[in-house]
Amino acid sequence: MMRLAVLVSGRGTNLMAVHGAIGAGTLPAALALVAADREAPALRWAEAQGLETFFADARQIGMPAWERELVARLERAQVDAVVLAGFLRILSPDFVDRFTGRIVNVHPSLLPSFPGLDAIGQALRYGVRVTGVTVHFVDHGLDAGPIILQEAVALHPGESPEELETRVHAVEHRLLPKAVGLLALGRLDVQGRIVHITEG
Repeated sequence: MMRLAVLVSGRGTNLMAVHGAIGAGTLPAALALVAADREAPALRWAEAQGLETFFADARQIGMPAWERELVARLERAQVDAVVLAGFLRILSPDFVDRFTGRIVNVHPSLLPSFPGLDAIGQALRYGVRVTGVTVHFVDHGLDAGPIILQEAVALHPGESPEELETRVHAVEHRLLPKAVGLLALGRLDVQGRIVHITEG
C-alpha cells in the first residue's frame, strides 16, 4: 500500500478529504506523515487525529534547512508519494527530482490559466466565465507539471470570492483523493506532458 505524506500550510480541508477517503476505503493508501512549514490549523487537526506530524517554521530556518529535515522524516516514515494540499511554498529542484512522478498538487484553476497565488481572485478579476480545479504532477515550473485530472466550475453572476471558493473547494475535495488513488493503483502513465489513465 502506498504511503503518503501530505504537506500543508493552511486550514487543511484537502488533508481532511484525503484522510476521509482513506478511512472510507476509496483511497488505497496510508497517511504516513503530515508536514507543515508554518503553524497552521491543518497541523493541529492532524495532531488531534493522532497522525504523525513534522513541523518547522520555514520562515525562520529557511527552505533548504526545512527540506533537509523533511527529507529525513520522509525517509524515516518510508513515504512513497507526496501530496501538496494547500502548501504555499515552492519546492526545490533537488526535492522535486528526488520524488519525480510522485508529487501531486491541487490547484484552484484550470491550468495553465491562473497559476500561483490567489487563483480564484485572478479568475474573478479577469472576468472568465469558467474556472475550475486541476490536480497535476509537480515539476520544476510553477503549477506547470503534467495534468492528471481537471474539472470546470462555472462562475455565477454577482458571486462573491467566498462563494466561488466554497464551490471550488468542494471540487478539490473530490478530485484530489481520486487522483492520488489513481497514482496509488499504478494507473497513471506519463508520456511527456500527457498523463494517460490506464484501465484498473
